[in-house]
Amino acid sequence: MRPPRALDPDRSSPRLVRARVGDRTELYTEAVGAPPPVYGERWVSRDRHDYRSFEPGRSKLAAALVHDWAGPLPRPGERWLYLGAATGTTVSHVADLVGPEGTVYAVERSPRSFARLLPFAERWPNVRPILHDARAPREYGALVPPVAGIYADIAQPDQVEIVRTNAALFLDGRGAALVFALKTASMGRDRSPAEHLAGAERALRGEVELATSVRLDPFHKGHFLVGGRARAALFGGEERRRVRLSPGRRPARSRR
Repeated sequence: MRPPRALDPDRSSPRLVRARVGDRTELYTEAVGAPPPVYGERWVSRDRHDYRSFEPGRSKLAAALVHDWAGPLPRPGERWLYLGAATGTTVSHVADLVGPEGTVYAVERSPRSFARLLPFAERWPNVRPILHDARAPREYGALVPPVAGIYADIAQPDQVEIVRTNAALFLDGRGAALVFALKTASMGRDRSPAEHLAGAERALRGEVELATSVRLDPFHKGHFLVGGRARAALFGGEERRRVRLSPGRRPARSRR
């Protein structure tokens, strides 16, 4: 396949570009790491910068951008917590978006997926892989400092509550970003995808200033991207204070 002739900057992120190819738009992120590809994505070079194709069929975040997601995205220099890192497909692009001065703390509970995540993380120096269950954030609290944003992709019935708990513990205050892929099939067949989305939005609305959610069909059937900016109400509980690092203590690094 021929590389695109032109890469145009995207308004939502300085490390995201778009290319018009025929009747479709392709997305690319500016690479932090080096080849070979992480998951078979295409690489192109422009003006001494390397860019990687951001495939909507492989990444729910890319699918949301194709569907005009207008909510928050990772910004250069920020720290983000990623829940449900799997083998690193979307993690690698979130790491590209925060750039070499940012950091992504990538939590994955499956040892098999984590074993595939590690070789990629060796090539992306701003990724910190963490082998833990996102349901137990206190167990990895010493590994994660306050972060500017959370991205989550967790196929669990209680995925909304998992995301809320981690957000209350780790987001760096009001205005921090919360973005997650809602998989409605994991939440039960008793309600429609639209009803599950409405329930998730009701649960979050008092604590998050929500952007307009986007449906990810046909790339990811029954999925939505949900999120926005944290409100002060998200940080009202005692649980957050119990896991915050003591003053002056630096977070320990997970094993690479």
